[in-house]
Amino acid sequence: GFEPRGIRSIYDCLVNEIHPKDVILKTENPNLDVLPSHMDLVGAEIEMINLPDREYLLKRSLAKIKDDYDFILIDCSPSLGLITVNSIVAADSVMIPVQCEYFALEGLSKLLNTIKIIQGRLNPDLEIEGMVLTMYDTRLRLANQVVEEVKTHFQELVFDTIIHRNTTLSEASSHGQTVIMHDAASKGSTNYLNFARELLQKNNLTKIGNDDKIIEIDHEL
Repeated sequence: GFEPRGIRSIYDCLVNEIHPKDVILKTENPNLDVLPSHMDLVGAEIEMINLPDREYLLKRSLAKIKDDYDFILIDCSPSLGLITVNSIVAADSVMIPVQCEYFALEGLSKLLNTIKIIQGRLNPDLEIEGMVLTMYDTRLRLANQVVEEVKTHFQELVFDTIIHRNTTLSEASSHGQTVIMHDAASKGSTNYLNFARELLQKNNLTKIGNDDKIIEIDHEL
């Protein structure tokens, strides 16, 4: 984890046009960097609203470092505000996590509509990478119903791997660690490792090389 005070964040890239290289933080993993979020993002959309090409601010910023990384992962908040729109405009594809809960289906419908609008107006090359079912509890009948409904409606878009509800995932966050670092033998770790393998196979990549670099951009508050 990082101490949030005194560090720059993605806010500075979007609003103050700071170069991402001056904001990126190194992690314990030499192949993983982080472009952090900050509480300032709460008010960022108000500041961005009057900026020219406001939907392309993140895309322009990431263009400066795009060639330095093999994968860029943008972690978005559930809201569909201007920052999330920036993220979708900047992306090549969208990965949609779907919680195994009833109201998640309503949110999914709104998100898909937003993606369709962005494809038509702002990012015609955008693809849906797929949907991954999360927070799955085998004991709950509703969770099983959601899984069945999502797979029935979206078929090949849904990844086979399902992320189960697991306390280790929450514990890892509280320790400022990835779930793999926190407890590699946990069910949460196994789920995410299986999901990573499935994602690589879908993109015809059997493995990530030792020198392949990944950056995660955190928009979560």
